Amino acid sequence: MVVKEPESLLHVGNAVFDEKIHQQPYTHFDPSAPPPFKIAEIRAAIPKHCWVKNPWRSLSYLLRDFFIITTFIAAAIHFNSWFFWPIYWVAQGTMFWALFVLGHDCGHGSFSNSPKLNSFVGHILHSSILVPYHGWRISHRTHHQNHGHVEKDESWVPLTEKMYKNLDNMTKTMRFTSPFPIFAYPFYLWNRSPGKEGSHFNPYSQLFTPSERKDVLTSTLCWGIMFCVLIYLSLIKGPISMFKLYGVPYWIFIMWLDFVTYMHHHGYKQKLPWYRGKEWDYLRGGLTTVDRDYGWVNNIHHDIGTHVIHHLFPQIPHYHLVEATQAAKPVLGNYYREPEKSGPFPFHLLKYFQQSMSQDHFVSDSGDIVFYQTDPKLHENTWTKSE
Repeated sequence: MVVKEPESLLHVGNAVFDEKIHQQPYTHFDPSAPPPFKIAEIRAAIPKHCWVKNPWRSLSYLLRDFFIITTFIAAAIHFNSWFFWPIYWVAQGTMFWALFVLGHDCGHGSFSNSPKLNSFVGHILHSSILVPYHGWRISHRTHHQNHGHVEKDESWVPLTEKMYKNLDNMTKTMRFTSPFPIFAYPFYLWNRSPGKEGSHFNPYSQLFTPSERKDVLTSTLCWGIMFCVLIYLSLIKGPISMFKLYGVPYWIFIMWLDFVTYMHHHGYKQKLPWYRGKEWDYLRGGLTTVDRDYGWVNNIHHDIGTHVIHHLFPQIPHYHLVEATQAAKPVLGNYYREPEKSGPFPFHLLKYFQQSMSQDHFVSDSGDIVFYQTDPKLHENTWTKSE
């Protein structure tokens, strides 16, 4: 299958636009234009106390999450009914996701000012949900340092047109058809994204420098210990019991992780730019991320939906992100996109996820400012080899 460049594609300088997507006149706000403010101005607008990390407060969230998780386990064992199990799976999987976010804060150093405490807690939290702490921490740091960069970003990196056309249709379908992408994270940990080599478990992966190999080996060992514990418990309690208590919540957690991380960088109602070359810088890349409202889940998953300020200043603790964002909004102006308000459950985001899956397929091989383009023939002959 040959993917032709859409007739609506418009080249303006180094930018590549799709006129069918960008219906507004170019006299309107252009999200790819260099912002009229500096990152120092945003930093100055944020109250000083928002930068303070309180380890006791961070630990209180950890204890809260562990208490809820153990309570859910006790309730599931007590009731042990098919009426209660689906409730348990969704609730527990969401709490696993909350643990990941706290471990994520450890990785950024926003949990506390102590690297040893951050590493200790991060290993416990991430290993308990089968995430290699240091391996992920380092690759996630790469994501933040290169956010919005076509080639150098690490999380949900766009495929270039050439790379896209070289994929077989089965791979394309798995990548761009719901619900397959929201189960991708374990495979990403082992093999990374298309076009990138390495594994989060291998100390000699291209992801890591020689000085980081010891840390990666440590987190891989911790992951292996947790995996062995789960195997042992499966032999003692039975594989079906462990599947119900741990296996299903684990995959609910994976769905949360993939869905949330995708929606922070895709699916906005106006196409947002991706950069390469001289057009990319840290501030412009960070301004391509999107805040999302998850309703009552905001508090449960530690306000990770407040994502723009987190991307620009990942050292801010999660419990100050909302306040920091409110303070920064007057500086950000149109570069801050107010999240659509959610009901109790964030079902409104499903339509944007599906819309992005159907439209955001690849970016141009050239141009320093590019926007996602659509392959209209993606779902024709989906399981055949591309020509």
